[in-house]
Amino acid sequence: MNENKEMKKNVCVIGAGPSGITAAKNLLDEGHNVVVYDLGKEVGGNWVFNEAIGHSSVFETTHIISSKTLSEYADFPMPKDYPDYPSHSQLAAYFQAYARHFNLYSFIQFNTLVKHCKQTVDQKWEVTTVQNNTESIEIFDALAICNGHHWLPRMPQYKGSFSGEFIHSHEVKKFSRFKDKNVLVIGGGNSACDVAVESSRVASSVDISWRRGYWIAPKFIMGKPADVFSTKIHWLPRKIWQKVSAMSLYFRNGKNSAYGLPEPEGPLGSHHPTINEDLFFTIKHGKIKPQVDIDYLDGHDVYFKDGKKGTYDIIVACTGYIISHPFFDRNLIDYTEGEVPLWLKMIHPTINTIYFIGLFQPLGCIWPGSELQSKIMARELAGEWNRPKNVEKHVEDELKHPDFHQINTPRHTITVDFHRFKKRLLRQLPKNYIRNEVRTH
Repeated sequence: MNENKEMKKNVCVIGAGPSGITAAKNLLDEGHNVVVYDLGKEVGGNWVFNEAIGHSSVFETTHIISSKTLSEYADFPMPKDYPDYPSHSQLAAYFQAYARHFNLYSFIQFNTLVKHCKQTVDQKWEVTTVQNNTESIEIFDALAICNGHHWLPRMPQYKGSFSGEFIHSHEVKKFSRFKDKNVLVIGGGNSACDVAVESSRVASSVDISWRRGYWIAPKFIMGKPADVFSTKIHWLPRKIWQKVSAMSLYFRNGKNSAYGLPEPEGPLGSHHPTINEDLFFTIKHGKIKPQVDIDYLDGHDVYFKDGKKGTYDIIVACTGYIISHPFFDRNLIDYTEGEVPLWLKMIHPTINTIYFIGLFQPLGCIWPGSELQSKIMARELAGEWNRPKNVEKHVEDELKHPDFHQINTPRHTITVDFHRFKKRLLRQLPKNYIRNEVRTH
């Protein structure tokens, strides 16, 4: 705990999801005054299941796709009796246990919308919030932006029009809505494959449309969680690691073409791999039918680019999300398109009192990285860490030398390698600084 009263800052944390709570915890550790605003009713962000349409939450059947070993906070390990891949309800309970253990609830204002944030003439932040139709304004020394990047759906556009339901996976909560329906799922990412597999259990038919190939990885290799297995060979040079990993997937699954799906266009890491045990199994059992990219829509009919046609009751677009910070004027902060120019995915090149926590997409889990980012932020605000003078050059170098050279799509603007990114963050902290503060709970 920092006892230097002169360095204590008033900090606004936006969001009480997994990144927001570790931001608050680490700010409090350094003696700062903290207020957390969250639009929801409970700690956990997307992991708090909610059937309401428009609320950003997981599906009813969701389990994490990174193993608990590589997903837990260093300061608060997951319970020993949790499985390798905990369910959404177990994860929500974990985040809430974290908030209780570190006494965070008293610093959180739920059911509160952050309407606007603007800098004052003395470089502080004026934050306007709305709670129970009442607008309030507070002044803070710094902002921790933890509102996540999986809440504003990105919808695809096609020629023609569709007469049935055309929804984004954001609206999918329970799969009973697909009972006896003819369903078309667009996309090959984790959400798309989950929706296709789960809806196939109740739907009349399920097709899945890919416009390009995806790497599909299992959750287990040789009895170990796949990310744990990958960690054991991560020391290899990048190209060799890619080849060894790709070979292991080939021995496990064979080629995509064996399932009627296009092959990946680039090496492993050129786009986010999809972690799914059941897609290939379900296709081979005739429950999911692959289709190519959509050409145009006409009523309930969908015409594909290979000339085939399908008739559907509902289309589910699993096409990702737009990075959005609606509480900023767009001439100040706007990362909705293109590259995100932040050093260590958190440090703005010119604004010294704003931190983006969790605004990255690792080939792994976000939360351990968010925890490290939070420690760096808290230490800088306490005067215990100094950013380099040439942050803009660091941002430029980071953008020019990404961990992976990925395909050019909106989804691939904030990718990092889980292990390399953690090492970069740890280099900004004292040696042996990270420790497990809680061994059991």
